[in-house]
Amino acid sequence: MQLALDPIRAGRWSIESTRRALNGSGTTVYSGMMAMHGEDYATIDAIRATGGVRPAATWDANVKAAHDNAAVARELGIYLVTFHAGFIPEDESDPERETMIERVAAIARAFGDQGVRVALETGQESPAALAAVLADERLAEVGVNFDPANMVLYGSGDPIDALRVLAPRVSQIHLKDADPAPEPGVWGTEQPLGEGSVDWDAFFALVRERLPGVGLIVEREAGETRIEDVRTAVALARSHGVSA
Repeated sequence: MQLALDPIRAGRWSIESTRRALNGSGTTVYSGMMAMHGEDYATIDAIRATGGVRPAATWDANVKAAHDNAAVARELGIYLVTFHAGFIPEDESDPERETMIERVAAIARAFGDQGVRVALETGQESPAALAAVLADERLAEVGVNFDPANMVLYGSGDPIDALRVLAPRVSQIHLKDADPAPEPGVWGTEQPLGEGSVDWDAFFALVRERLPGVGLIVEREAGETRIEDVRTAVALARSHGVSA
């Protein structure tokens, strides 16, 4: 499983109560997740303006939260944490691109000081743009949390082609499905795994070939039957020879 760190950091859960809940539960915490302050997912335009490390207004709070979340991750023995960087400009001459790369590097250092790696979730940039950003030497230790449905939901690229491009940096995979939006600039629709537009035969074949040791985490953020949808997703993954 992937564990949200912010409720622990904020004191809504304690580290000890988290340990008690996990002990004997039959689950393994593969990674942690950090959300950024002020993110608004109401529309694509809203998250473009508020997401990740992009807004200057929330940067101080976010870098402090990164240091605190890193300490939580270390205490719980979690050595990979994922987050959205935000919409990093593709134009290399855009000064905001440099600012965002340095901010991602600062968060990576905060976690690295605690022995924790970080990975950027996909979707908000094209695969080529994200690969170009990760080529910056300041982000040499930063991985990718690959989410095929996000490529569809944001309209940022074909999931299979994107996985081929980003495979060398993939540290974790989210198993999630979606259908594309009817027009550019609006959200697509999340679907149960196997009922959306992702080609799972091709996806799992590529995972088996290129990423056999990477953890696969089922993510289901919509619908009224999420527990059953997660079970269905696990069964689909196993039918393709991979574990989730």
